[in-house]
Amino acid sequence: MAHRGYVGAVEASGRRTAALVLAVGIPIGLSAWGALAAEPDLRVLDLACALAALVTVGFLRSRPVAATGLAALLSALSPTATPAAAVGIVFTGLHRRFPVAAATTVLVVATHLVRGAWRPEGLPYGWWAILVVVGAAANLGWGALGRSHAALVASLAERARRAEAEQERRVAEARAAERAALAREMHDVLAHRLSLLATYAGALEYRPDASAEQRARAAGVIREGVHDALVELREVVAVLRHDEEDYAAALPVLADVPALVDEARAAGGTVTLEDEVSAVDCPPAIGRTAYRVVQEGLTNARKHAAGHPVRVALTGGPGDRLTVRIRNTLVDAPHRDPATDGHGLVGLTERVRLVGGELDQRRAHDFFEIEAQLPWPA
Repeated sequence: MAHRGYVGAVEASGRRTAALVLAVGIPIGLSAWGALAAEPDLRVLDLACALAALVTVGFLRSRPVAATGLAALLSALSPTATPAAAVGIVFTGLHRRFPVAAATTVLVVATHLVRGAWRPEGLPYGWWAILVVVGAAANLGWGALGRSHAALVASLAERARRAEAEQERRVAEARAAERAALAREMHDVLAHRLSLLATYAGALEYRPDASAEQRARAAGVIREGVHDALVELREVVAVLRHDEEDYAAALPVLADVPALVDEARAAGGTVTLEDEVSAVDCPPAIGRTAYRVVQEGLTNARKHAAGHPVRVALTGGPGDRLTVRIRNTLVDAPHRDPATDGHGLVGLTERVRLVGGELDQRRAHDFFEIEAQLPWPA
């Protein structure tokens, strides 16, 4: 495939060179015709210079300075090389820096002035010199303008490429943020539900003497918990695939905290709720974050201090700050998994910071406390 591309590029370059030689060859031929008619004694020199100039045209695209310099030297001998030298100035201006192109132009002007001194063109020498200088300057300006235009186009193309790359980067970041949001919601939903299921499963495991009715009730709670976890998981996935308003409307808020505490109590936990704010309207983002803080705190308490009392406190108000505290008895847990322990609090800290709040963890000799300070605009 690469070989075909290389061959194609060579063929295209050859076609362009052939077209250039043909285009410049026409004025060279006309110049030769006029020179032969005007000065038949120099026909051999003019024909040789015309053929040599035609050869130099074939190298203008690859070696513009050398080809133009050779055409300029031929111009000192015959007018048949003038078309090649003029086109060479344009190509030098297109493909080389301006100082180099200007020096080449000066060489072309000098050689034409030399030829005008020993082969007059039918004009006074002064007018001839002015005509040569103006024509060479015009060709140089044309070439420099083309080079500037090409540089501008290349700059715009590079800017467009960078803008496209930046857009792709932003899309990738947005996708990463969406995946992170999905992961956080899945963690919050599943960790809470599965911790409840673990509580009931543990009761069945350690109470083999439970009656059939108690086992059936526990099994029913487990079944309902699994069902609720699946439903909530589907809701999270579904709303994240749709617009942001549906996503926000489906998530729990501050007013749902009492129901969350009741659920923890129904699972056998001893949870005390001091609630001063759940009945007050709260910004949805702040309310959702407060709910997740309480949820994570209850989940951690079930994991690391099962059977011990938990205290949840919600204080604050509009224009102040919303304070969420979850305190549970500190219990040694020799079987804690270091691979997963603390990951929920890391994600919770990030969630709190995203809304402009702060999350603190305090560990004393007999209790562990999570405190979140969330902004609450008036």
